[in-house]
Amino acid sequence: MFLERRLAQMSSRLRVTQEKLRIAEEQCSAMEEETNEHELRSLVSETADASYEYRQAKAHSDALRRHCEELRVSIREMEIRQDELLDKLSKSRRRG
Repeated sequence: MFLERRLAQMSSRLRVTQEKLRIAEEQCSAMEEETNEHELRSLVSETADASYEYRQAKAHSDALRRHCEELRVSIREMEIRQDELLDKLSKSRRRG
């Protein structure tokens, strides 16, 4: 049935996106630690190089954080769509 196939595809996409989020969150955590280290070095050394490294690390950390949020939004949208498909499937089975 069409709805069952769509639901299976949605479930698969949802699992893949959840795994991507898990990996990205791990990377984000590691990147934030690195950014904090660069910030501390920048404050202690007060050199242009240390300041540049901190800004670079901060930019990467911010980008990764945005990516995580985009994945979270996608997951929420997929969960809503999945619920809608489940509702349609349930209604079609009650009628049939």
